[in-house]
Amino acid sequence: MAQGFGFELKAVDGKARTGVIHTTRGDIRTPAFMPVGTAATVKAMMPESVRATGADILLGNTYHLMLRPTAERIANLGGLHKFMNWDRPILTDSGGFQVMSLASLRKLTEEGVRFSSHIDGSKHMLTPERSMEIQKLLGSDIVMCFDECPALPADEKTLATSMRLSMRWAQRSRDAFGDRPGHALFGIMQGGDNRDLREESAGALVDIGFDGYAVGGLAVGEGQEIMFSVLDYAPDFLPQDKPRYLMGVGKPDDIVGAVQRGIDMMDCVLPSRSGRTGQAWTRRGQVNIKNARHQDDPRPLDENCTCPACRNYSRAYLHHVFRAQEMISGMLLTWHNLHYYQELMQGLRDAIAGSQLDAFVNDFHAKRAEGDIEPL
Repeated sequence: MAQGFGFELKAVDGKARTGVIHTTRGDIRTPAFMPVGTAATVKAMMPESVRATGADILLGNTYHLMLRPTAERIANLGGLHKFMNWDRPILTDSGGFQVMSLASLRKLTEEGVRFSSHIDGSKHMLTPERSMEIQKLLGSDIVMCFDECPALPADEKTLATSMRLSMRWAQRSRDAFGDRPGHALFGIMQGGDNRDLREESAGALVDIGFDGYAVGGLAVGEGQEIMFSVLDYAPDFLPQDKPRYLMGVGKPDDIVGAVQRGIDMMDCVLPSRSGRTGQAWTRRGQVNIKNARHQDDPRPLDENCTCPACRNYSRAYLHHVFRAQEMISGMLLTWHNLHYYQELMQGLRDAIAGSQLDAFVNDFHAKRAEGDIEPL
């Protein structure tokens, strides 16, 4: 297991946990939400601004960075942390999901995946060994093993074949990763919405041995009800003393439900993507700033929020700059959304530590049920 990496469990409330992941680049408070820096940047944000929202860790993307500017170029320039001016922990995904969802002319074999770039059509081969090499070149603090991620719904045979391939790739990822003090490797559980396959996958991963474990193969179109039904049992198959990461989730109510079911880490492009499309997430739900009802409203997005967008600008201004297609619109709304997500995570951590999670969750849903405040 990785030297300089560890998980300290601080408190539990039901299945929910709060703790600290220790890394050589700093601690990660859990439950943790990781903003996504796909191409070595969280879109519309400066790194210091992301940190100011309360983020302890960012996610980078193997698939995108291997294509542009290339992992070798980033390594020659001092690694991903230096390249993007972020000195705290970085987790990189393995590229498996993006190969499935973005790449064209995809050919899957036991060796790996051969595909054409969605950028320029160039040909590439991604294997467990190459994924580990890329993530090593990037200098990731937390590396994800290479897996195959089928879309849901899928039949049991498809899910079983895919999961067992991913487990073979997990062993190859573990072997290729080797011994890298200060860097951790996470395994990824697969099996779709099939309980028996999830249990088999978890057992295979635990036998191999990883520093943390992810629940993969969710948030791929199956809907919240199915996702939660899997999370009702899947985290229980994983070690209690290792962090559990739910990949690609999600909306605030997805996050709250996942934490209730024992998840420690999450990531999603939603807060930054929403910010660029005029959507703001608040404690009362989603606000569509492009709507005409905001054009004369002098109030902030959220009167209780302390982010720069809410402290310094009105809904009317945010409506105007979005309609005018000014860059500041995406900057302010993204900052607000990331601030809200990190505020939500802090609220969850505090509630679990104080054995008040049920009350916190009830209040969370009650405020969202009220909806956005009415315009003047």
